Amino acid sequence: MDKKTEEFYDRLEAELDRSNDWPALYLFKFIVPSVADNVERVGLAFDCMGAVIKTTKSKTGKFTSISVDVTMKSAQEIIEKYQEVSTIEGIVSL
Repeated sequence: MDKKTEEFYDRLEAELDRSNDWPALYLFKFIVPSVADNVERVGLAFDCMGAVIKTTKSKTGKFTSISVDVTMKSAQEIIEKYQEVSTIEGIVSL
């Protein structure tokens, strides 16, 4: 991981710890190209966590937005999830 990315995650962790008491409900939002198994791969990242996942395709159908409501145990667990799904080609985390 490059230094800029590492600094981003450090700031995110500090902000999450300031604004939450753990465990806490967290909303992940992603946009992925509507190809192959992208949506399924995001879903699998949250499998067996009790997550509520909602998907919406764009008007053209080229992209799918994914909202994931899930209870997370810590800021570090949230960051680990962002890093896990970052391997999906074309994913944008919001």
